[in-house]
Amino acid sequence: MIYYLNIGSNLDDREGNLWAADLRLSLDLGLVVARSSIVESEPWGFESNNAFLNMGIAVESRYEPIEALNIIHDIEHELNQGHSHRDSEGNYVDRLVDIDIMAIDNLVIDLPSLQVPHRHMPHRDFFLKPMAELVPKWKHPILHLTPQEMLQQLSNNEGH
Repeated sequence: MIYYLNIGSNLDDREGNLWAADLRLSLDLGLVVARSSIVESEPWGFESNNAFLNMGIAVESRYEPIEALNIIHDIEHELNQGHSHRDSEGNYVDRLVDIDIMAIDNLVIDLPSLQVPHRHMPHRDFFLKPMAELVPKWKHPILHLTPQEMLQQLSNNEGH
């Protein structure tokens, strides 16, 4: 299976944090077969003065989705030195590393712990720009749109 992941960081050595996560994913999850450019974005879902750097990667893995999710959570926990990416009230906070599963091949998964494709993908340009680089012809299995088409819709909606 090919996992399309998005790695984000908005604290300390942001680019170094991305590469540390990339290395751990390649060691623990599978073979990194592609990487996108790094994009900078404003925090999504919370206020912060710290902009994010995000990078998309494609990982070929033998792990089933829930196993992969657990591996990703373990890597996040280790790289965040035990700090959560949410506060005590469940709100997002600044973080060293955040790893999201954007998509897994053309699978659709709707479980409490895992929604694939990522439910916010169509609304986050920092997900869509890396996806457009990694797999420009991939189509969202529910919306039937490419990453570029979703970016265009997002851009059109922001203009209104």
